[in-house]
Amino acid sequence: MSWLQRLFGLEKPQNAQVNPAPQVTQAATNAPTATQSVPPERLGLNGEYDQSGLAKRVALAFDQDQQIDDINSLWVAQTGSTVVLKGSVPSQDILNKMISVARSVHGTASVDTSQVTIG
Repeated sequence: MSWLQRLFGLEKPQNAQVNPAPQVTQAATNAPTATQSVPPERLGLNGEYDQSGLAKRVALAFDQDQQIDDINSLWVAQTGSTVVLKGSVPSQDILNKMISVARSVHGTASVDTSQVTIG
C-alpha cells in the first residue's frame, strides 16, 4: 500500500507532483490584479491549497523512493512547515534517508523525528 493510500486514503492523483507550481487565485477583493499564492507548506499535490499539503507531498516523495516506499510503521504529519515523523524505522540509515527526502520537499523548514524509534 502506498504512503498516500495508507496515511490519507488517497490514490495518487493524476499529475501529482512533489514540488508543483502553486496555483494563483483571485483575491477576495475582486480586484483584477489582486492575487494571492498558496504558502509552500499548504501547497497540495497539484498546486492547490491543501491544509495537509506538505505532509501529502512528503508521502508522495516517499512513494517515489524505492528504498523507503514500503515502510509501513511510520506516519507523516505536519505542524506548519515542520514535517513530523512518528513511529518506527528499521535502521538509522533508513531514518536518515527519510529525513533527506522530506527536507527536499519545497516548504519543509525542519523535520521532527523526536517520536521515531529505531528497531
